[in-house]
Amino acid sequence: MYKVKEIYYTIQGEAFYTGRPAVFCRFSGCNLWSGREVDRDKAICTFCDTDFWGTDGINGGKYSAEDLAKKIVALWPDPTEPIFVVCTGGEPALQMDDTLIDVFHHHNIEIAIETNGTVPLPVGIDWVCVSPKADTQIVVTKGNELKLVFPQNENTPEQFLNLDFEHFYIQPLDDVNQSRNIKECIAYCLAHPRWKLSIQSHKFLGID
Repeated sequence: MYKVKEIYYTIQGEAFYTGRPAVFCRFSGCNLWSGREVDRDKAICTFCDTDFWGTDGINGGKYSAEDLAKKIVALWPDPTEPIFVVCTGGEPALQMDDTLIDVFHHHNIEIAIETNGTVPLPVGIDWVCVSPKADTQIVVTKGNELKLVFPQNENTPEQFLNLDFEHFYIQPLDDVNQSRNIKECIAYCLAHPRWKLSIQSHKFLGID
């Protein structure tokens, strides 16, 4: 059974697929933080802004692969258009496996994943986005997009240019210094045009 925090239909707000309608399937659990605020000071990733603890979100619960696929299909409004799911978390790679990928594809679901890159991925995922976190060892070194939250003291953009990704994005850290972070990201992209700017547009637009 797959443990899922929430499943909902929305519009992707970040990086390459910004603006594309998608079903977000947020898996419970992460290998870098428990998800509980009482453990925040022990977390490897200290800036996570996502609630992935438990299974009590909208459409959350424990699913078989078939039931999870059917739930995603049911949330898609137009059966004539390709179904697009973003598997996120937490860390979705802790639960993604060959069975789930096969079942999703059987239901004509296009699969994207947003991962911290520290857990090997099964083959067959259609779109791989890796978002590196500080003090971790990246094992997913090839994919479609690398999205680096910036700034991170332990991670600099230069560290990742040798990895095999089609697109490189910098995304301003959403903290008390957000305005400054945005300006620094813009300046970095202008000085290093291999990098593109990713903005969490869903937050500015009030989209979940």
